[in-house]
Amino acid sequence: MTHNYSFKSMVKKYVNSSAVLIVCTIFALILANSPLKEEFSGFWNNEVSLSIGEFNLFSHNGHPMTLIQVINDFLMAIFFLSVGLEIKREILVGELSSAKKAMLPIIGACGGMLIPVLFFWLTCPNDADMLRGVAIPMATDIAFSLGVLSIFDKRVPIGLKIFLAALAVADDLGGIIVIALFYSSTIDFNYLMLAGACIAILVFGNNRKIMSKNFYLVTGLVLWYLMLNSGIHSTIAGVIVAFCVPGSLRKGATRYIERIKENINTFDEVHVVGKHHTAILTHEEIHKLKSIESAADKLISPLQEFEDSLHNIIGYFIIPLFAFANVGIDLSAMSIGSLVSGIGLSVIIGLVAGKFIGVFTFSWIAIKLGFVQLPQGADWKSFASVCMLCGIGLTVSIFIADLSYAALGSSTTLLAEAKLGILCGSLISAIAGCLLLNKFLPKKA
Repeated sequence: MTHNYSFKSMVKKYVNSSAVLIVCTIFALILANSPLKEEFSGFWNNEVSLSIGEFNLFSHNGHPMTLIQVINDFLMAIFFLSVGLEIKREILVGELSSAKKAMLPIIGACGGMLIPVLFFWLTCPNDADMLRGVAIPMATDIAFSLGVLSIFDKRVPIGLKIFLAALAVADDLGGIIVIALFYSSTIDFNYLMLAGACIAILVFGNNRKIMSKNFYLVTGLVLWYLMLNSGIHSTIAGVIVAFCVPGSLRKGATRYIERIKENINTFDEVHVVGKHHTAILTHEEIHKLKSIESAADKLISPLQEFEDSLHNIIGYFIIPLFAFANVGIDLSAMSIGSLVSGIGLSVIIGLVAGKFIGVFTFSWIAIKLGFVQLPQGADWKSFASVCMLCGIGLTVSIFIADLSYAALGSSTTLLAEAKLGILCGSLISAIAGCLLLNKFLPKKA
């Protein structure tokens, strides 16, 4: 029951934040194609400084970072911290906690990463710069995909909802590995060794079950700066911190629950009289209430406390701001040819066809071989419909597109075409998924 409640809370969180993300995406496109487009584009290139003396936290190789770099490198590290916490929770107690639960979404995620990469490589012009974006169609945007699925509410079997959420989480893990391996620059071994020492401190804190959030925040901030300047992509620091945050309680839950029960049972029943009631507590009662509060705090692991604290910041600020800063494409510079050739077409094919074929085919083979079963309550038609939603790859796909093309001198056109392909591919997948779900799901819950 507890886990089911946790899953429903996660779905509700992503559904609500996806609406904000859609608004920011539309607003960015409007501004990027309005008379204010020069000011809108230039705004993100302002330098940002957070300095103490001559030390600037927001500096890379001795140069101040721009606002867009702070969003993409610093704020997205916080996003990946949240993703890492979610992955760790799912591995510990969720849909990735056992081979039986995890096998189908992991197999589907593998197909949903490999086949889109293959489709992109086969359809992209044989150009080294263009092929840098081969990983763009790998990602499934969990917020948008669950948001679309929520349209059908109780018509969707819980097994399909769990499958899509778990697949998107496994997908994120694959994306993190790809970013770590293929999107790093020249390595500075001095910074890398210091980063290694920082990681050792975090691992020590995890082994000793240090429960202080500040310990992980401060050490994580230092690690982020060292990773940024080491050449390893800085967002990986967020994932490393997440996996070092303890997911269990130091002394178990029983003693804290017993303390809460004992203290609550000592209070007499309070009768409220009238609209306003003021209770005058004794010093002993105040002490007991504080003891209850302290015990309740200790019942929440640092992992869950971090995840709960971050979800509003991530869903309603960081991801919408990332979309607002990165999705603004000047469509006047685009043509229909941008969608029927080059990067745009490869991304669309990868997201729409590659994700669907990859997820469905790999899952179908595993089910037919008897390794796993269809999600509870699903048939092949409804399962295929959900597989189509996996082509909604907005947030992480745009992030990988930035990593692929932003450093190139010719990046402006390639990056714009990639982003346009991501938007169109995600929209096609969402519409196709909706049509299929509406046709194949039960008409009534």
